[in-house]
Amino acid sequence: MTAIDTTGKSGDEQSARRAKIVALVVAVSFFMQILDGTIVTTSLPQMAASFGVQPVSMSIGITVYMLTMAAFIPLAGWLGDRYGARRVFMTSIAVFTLASLFCGLSNGLVEFVVARAIQGAGSALMTPVGRIIVLKNARKSELVQAIALITWPALTAPVIGPLLGSFITTYASWHWNFLINLPIGAIGMALVWRFVPEQREEDAGRLDIRGFVLSGAGLTLLLAALELSVKWHGGFLPVLAMLAAGMVLSFMATRHFLRIDNPLLDLSAFKVQTYAIATLSAGTASRVAINATPFLLPLLFQLGFGLSSIEAGAYLLVYFLGNLGMKAVTTPLLARLGFRTVLCFNGLIAALSIAACGFLSPETPRAVIYALLLTAGLSRSMEFTALNTLAFADINPAQRSSASTLSSMLQQVSMLLGVAIAAAVLNISVAFRGLDNPGLADFRWAFLIIGAIGIVSSLRFLQLARDAGAEVSGHRLR
Repeated sequence: MTAIDTTGKSGDEQSARRAKIVALVVAVSFFMQILDGTIVTTSLPQMAASFGVQPVSMSIGITVYMLTMAAFIPLAGWLGDRYGARRVFMTSIAVFTLASLFCGLSNGLVEFVVARAIQGAGSALMTPVGRIIVLKNARKSELVQAIALITWPALTAPVIGPLLGSFITTYASWHWNFLINLPIGAIGMALVWRFVPEQREEDAGRLDIRGFVLSGAGLTLLLAALELSVKWHGGFLPVLAMLAAGMVLSFMATRHFLRIDNPLLDLSAFKVQTYAIATLSAGTASRVAINATPFLLPLLFQLGFGLSSIEAGAYLLVYFLGNLGMKAVTTPLLARLGFRTVLCFNGLIAALSIAACGFLSPETPRAVIYALLLTAGLSRSMEFTALNTLAFADINPAQRSSASTLSSMLQQVSMLLGVAIAAAVLNISVAFRGLDNPGLADFRWAFLIIGAIGIVSSLRFLQLARDAGAEVSGHRLR
């Protein structure tokens, strides 16, 4: 199948155009997936009333989605290699879209939970397999732009999702928060069919069932423990037990992968310094800090400032604009300064802007708040794009599938870990002061600690060589 007609164009132009189009196609699907995860939270009270249950019972729909996704993520790379990344990606979109239809047509909590579980299974394959497709269709010189294109959904959807969800729930009904995925999913599948070429590994090997069970169960328990640490009110013992079990199973999975000849996940990618730093060590800590911010900001504006959700949303839109504003300068900055300098100094700017949010108050001039949020959004966008690009700068073709899957697993952990740490700091501060709800002083501690994590992680990027990822960024030492 010919993916794109590029007759008459040079080889470089053809390659660049193909890589850009493929990345945009993948980004459409990513946007649908991430938007769904954020938009649903705004309609939980209305859904609870429709199902005749308490609003707190609806949280099971979010939990089941997350845990099902965690259980199936480890399979993504092998399935893409075995059956073809394009075919698996289209199937994941189809499963996700069909499950969205069932969610929107649900008449009760049980039906909704089953549909959300199926939706989570489709979502589990979408991100790692979509990234594999982008990596296979972009040369190293095109990787920065391609990764930037598939990163924007993760930056924008969490910000606009709650606003869009509130609007749909208020002026239509909660059903449309799910039914909106139908046209997006259909467009996504049509675009994949038209523009994404089929690429398949010659020999994917047999499925490592033991590795799948250990890694899937380990990740599921780890994420469940982090999720419960924020929502659970039944004591710390169940959370600690779940966390310990997840860590033990993850250790067993790691040992298993290192011992067998054809593991489900090839851990050799962690021997590549740029990948290890960008995904496992400094990269995970940096993502923890950045992912905690969208959780803290709405709470600060609503609980600390006493604003309505709509008024808080106006501030978050500035943060959203900052996320988009850095795209045009990411590639030239990386080419001029290199990954090490950008990740270190931009990371410090991101961390300091997070810490500075702790000193905001209702008396702070609005222009100052806007400037700070814009800075936080700009630096967040740059850091995510640089991290996601550097991670794959030195990965060889044989490592791509496992590296993409492992990256998705670690990003899920960092996302929930950021929220868990921020919530823990808020709860400890509130308990120490003997209050029922967090105030400005409690948010100050949360932002300062999260900012400190970001500062430490940014300095760790100094471990990188000065020319790290130069083949991708185009940076040349002078």
